[in-house]
Amino acid sequence: MKRATLLLFTILILGKMSFGQGEITQTKKIMATAKVWGFLKYYHPRVADGEFNWDDQLFEVLPKIRVTTDKKEFSNIILKWIESLGSIRVNDKSEISTEIEYFDKNFNLTWFNNTELFTQEVSDKLKYIEKNRHQGNQYYISKNKRGTLSITNELKHNNFNWEDENIRLLALFRYWNIIEYFFPYKYQTDVNWDVVLKKMLPTFLNCESKTEFHLALLELTVSIDDSHTSFMTKEVRNHIGTKFLPVEINFIEDQAVITKIKNDSLAQLNDLRVGDIILKLNSKSIEQLFSEKSKYISGSNINRKQIFLTEFIFSGNSDTCNFIFSRNGEVINKPVARYNYSDIRKQQNDKETESYRILESNIGYVNMGLLEVTQVSQMMKNFKNTKGIIIDLREYPNQTGFELSKYFTSESREFKKMLYPDINYPGRYISLNDQVGKSRKLKYKGELVILVNEHTQSQGEHTAMILQKSDNVITIGSQTSGADGTVLIFDILGGLRTKITGLGVFYEDNTETQRKGVKIDIIAKPTINGIINDDDEVLESAIEHINK
Repeated sequence: MKRATLLLFTILILGKMSFGQGEITQTKKIMATAKVWGFLKYYHPRVADGEFNWDDQLFEVLPKIRVTTDKKEFSNIILKWIESLGSIRVNDKSEISTEIEYFDKNFNLTWFNNTELFTQEVSDKLKYIEKNRHQGNQYYISKNKRGTLSITNELKHNNFNWEDENIRLLALFRYWNIIEYFFPYKYQTDVNWDVVLKKMLPTFLNCESKTEFHLALLELTVSIDDSHTSFMTKEVRNHIGTKFLPVEINFIEDQAVITKIKNDSLAQLNDLRVGDIILKLNSKSIEQLFSEKSKYISGSNINRKQIFLTEFIFSGNSDTCNFIFSRNGEVINKPVARYNYSDIRKQQNDKETESYRILESNIGYVNMGLLEVTQVSQMMKNFKNTKGIIIDLREYPNQTGFELSKYFTSESREFKKMLYPDINYPGRYISLNDQVGKSRKLKYKGELVILVNEHTQSQGEHTAMILQKSDNVITIGSQTSGADGTVLIFDILGGLRTKITGLGVFYEDNTETQRKGVKIDIIAKPTINGIINDDDEVLESAIEHINK
């Protein structure tokens, strides 16, 4: 009797263990569906050719997926779905060239082999599709021979209903798969991209308002840790705040400091001065506020994120906020008014208009935010006898890097590696080298100093890399934005637009620039005293270096 009872108990336990091993959670099923849907979209020849309304296909399969209870049922649904798309012919052109240098840190189709989710038959089907994949354009096109992409042929879904759970999942799946296959820096994200899908899934499923849906999209886009990323809608702006302070605030020496007055009269009205150190806003420390809102602030690195202090941390919808700040050692607690952006803009601050000039000590200075290609020749004639030139890249330049390099470079040198997406093998990238300069007599023999900071981004970082191949050059400043490469702009859904870095950029020695920024020889940053005294300490470092 005891043996029979024990045997029955063992059978029941083993049965439960066996059944438990076959069960799949809703989260895992939906995540796997997102991956299969995206893979088929870009790899299956008939899907990629546009034979199917691929969004409707997702809407049709999701209800079937939700009611499955184990791997076998789930795999059968996936298998029937794939078979319904028709047969795939063997593609003799699918073999990859051994002469191409591939960059595969982003490439990962190992999920095909997940035995917890897929039967062997499903795994084999997916591998067959990979081997005989679609070749060419459809949901993405190459705009030039080097593979600069454009996302195309997506159904617009104008005036969509955000309350439709399937629509929200479509938005998540679309964006997640675009990053999965066409973001060259996916491997660098702080949170693994699969984990981001798992984390964001309940957020998208449980949106209770249009604003929550838009904030979910914002958090999703911020997750790629890319300074090129932006996502702003009326709902997002209303949540962050539509009223602003009449000053600019930045982190200087690890403290939130007023660095610029945007409107003199409004700043005076509130007794706000350059150099004031903000300790608390509405009883919360700035560090606490930054930590709370960081998930909504795009940036490749913390320095880039911090330049959005004024917009994301200090803006709000109330007319006033409370400041606790320090001025000359005295701690002050007072209310401060916020204003509409149009009211702050009524004052036009004086801006520099000279693109270049000669400083004291016979040093040339170039404001790269103003310099045009057509000005370079005359500028270099004026700078012919200077002992050094300072190239200020702290403002966005006008594609003058290659023209300038003709004066500072005496031979051809590799200065970067570019990653271009292989349109015939989504997720894989082709690495190609680029050069600057050519063998010739050096036109300018003085020293070249490049100035950079967190505002140096994209074209600015690319220009720095070009000029860093000059014969006599040094780079001074602080960590740059860490977002270099052509910008890819696309709609997620119904006109909700965002952008990402579309091409990868590395130094010729494979040093990454994304997130890290360009190489810097001498670190120089503003100080609070320098801000108060209106001193440009980074520029002063460059002048001191040349004079030595």
